Amino acid sequence: MPSAFQVVSISPRNGAQGVRPMAPISIELSAPISPRSALPEIEPSVTGSWRVSGRRLTFVPSEPFVPLSQVTVTLPSGRDGLLGADGRELEHRLVDNFTIVDGSTLRLQELLSLLEYSPLSWTPSAAPIPPGDTGEQLAALYEPPGGSFAWRSSGWPSSLTSLWEKGVYNVFTRGLVMEFQADHGLIVNGQPSAGLWNDLLQALASGEVNTGGYDYAVGMKTPPESLTIWHDGAVVLHSAANTGIPQSPTPSGTFPVYARYRYYVMRGTNPDGVRYADLVQYVAYFYDGDAVHYFPRADYGIPQSLGCIELPLAEAAAAWPYLAYGTLVTVVN
Repeated sequence: MPSAFQVVSISPRNGAQGVRPMAPISIELSAPISPRSALPEIEPSVTGSWRVSGRRLTFVPSEPFVPLSQVTVTLPSGRDGLLGADGRELEHRLVDNFTIVDGSTLRLQELLSLLEYSPLSWTPSAAPIPPGDTGEQLAALYEPPGGSFAWRSSGWPSSLTSLWEKGVYNVFTRGLVMEFQADHGLIVNGQPSAGLWNDLLQALASGEVNTGGYDYAVGMKTPPESLTIWHDGAVVLHSAANTGIPQSPTPSGTFPVYARYRYYVMRGTNPDGVRYADLVQYVAYFYDGDAVHYFPRADYGIPQSLGCIELPLAEAAAAWPYLAYGTLVTVVN
């Protein structure tokens, strides 16, 4: 009695990470395949063709998979599945999963500029790729076209312009990603994903650009303490503010806003060990448990908080619309 018809190997192997975007999918079988056989199923689908050579099946993509896609190759079993040339059936359904390598950070920055999420514009050095040319747009995610970036406004402070690094995924680019994620209903974590790359291409194809402009905030810990906000390169708010006391200082550095609440009850423990539960308003969290928000004080401009940046009520209300998801908050001195 002949041995069972079975799969000998699959490449890329199950669980493989960082697979090349146009790597062939190769399946070796224990016997040649029947002309009547079903073919393996690939999800997400991509254009390409199957080739049969003896006991080997090979899928050759004609365009790349989307970066970070989890590709699933399913080999169906039974009489409607894979069949050997002698009519034997594949006894057990087999599923193989692998993940495509991430795309280029440079292309991510280019797309975010084209979609007007960035304070920098981007101009290609050659004829631009048509937004609806799926194949060329996919290829550009891995091999970005040449071009040049330029600041849209000269009014930004050096604390922002010094953060920009072409082709580097730092806090500047992470903030842009978070803004896009928030606008497109994605998880706002600043991390690239297949969903992010897909939505970027869809937004480009449909001409769905950002209309909210770009915002940036600087909190100064040097008395008199203050918060300044820029919108599209112009100052739109400058207010006295309170930062953290020496026992619980506001951290220095640049951080993107990751959570926002119109009202919120902040809970914690004071340095003297007494617990608190304070209702605050116009809340924009930027670092761990620290946020820009309204908190009632007799005066502002000196260290009084437990790490947050506190504002008077009217100023907090004016600041809140500009402190959107992904907005960078730089705390200095």
